[in-house]
Amino acid sequence: MKITIWYYSKYFPSTERSFPIPKEVTMDASVYKVIEVVGMSEKSWEDAAKIAIQKVDKSLRDIRIAEVVDMDMRLEDNRIVAYRTRLKVSFKFDD
Repeated sequence: MKITIWYYSKYFPSTERSFPIPKEVTMDASVYKVIEVVGMSEKSWEDAAKIAIQKVDKSLRDIRIAEVVDMDMRLEDNRIVAYRTRLKVSFKFDD
């Protein structure tokens, strides 16, 4: 069996693609919890994200995904003193 998908873009006005559909798809039933954390660093946004994940890793198991939601800076006297990265972190509940 195949499914045909039509999509439009400004570069290709009308393009048709066919993709095979597998006969049987199995997925494990899982439940994930999503939390929001903020990491802060004097170096960079990337470092702030790493710090946040390292902290979360100490108290949660089976972390699956971290999504950057927002990045901002803390300022004092019009100077950057810290980078902040807000993350949504998902982890799997134990069975």
